[in-house]
Amino acid sequence: MEKNEVNQLSIASLAYLGDSVLEIMVRKKLILDKKGDIHTRARGYVTAVSQAKAVERLIDAFTDDELAIYKRGRNHTHSSPKSATHAQYSRATGLECVFAYLYLTENTERLEFLFTRGFCEE
Repeated sequence: MEKNEVNQLSIASLAYLGDSVLEIMVRKKLILDKKGDIHTRARGYVTAVSQAKAVERLIDAFTDDELAIYKRGRNHTHSSPKSATHAQYSRATGLECVFAYLYLTENTERLEFLFTRGFCEE
């Protein structure tokens, strides 16, 4: 898809897809690592809290387009789960939107870079 087409999608749609993109990336990492219980380890990646922490590691690395998508997604949330604050949930939603954006624009190299930097580096 072209960037302008992605920008016309709703935030709910982007977050929905981004959640799936992140889930696939996490599953791929876990099966390749071959360490421990993958279901338990997966929770360390896919919660709003862990995604919000990843944003802290990524925010300075976002391009202008990624930052715009992130802010649009972050500012859209009106609720949050009991396991996260509203701010954490908002950041997580924004991150999911960025992952969807990169997936839809077929920027897999950038997607892999952000995933590694946000979730795999300490």
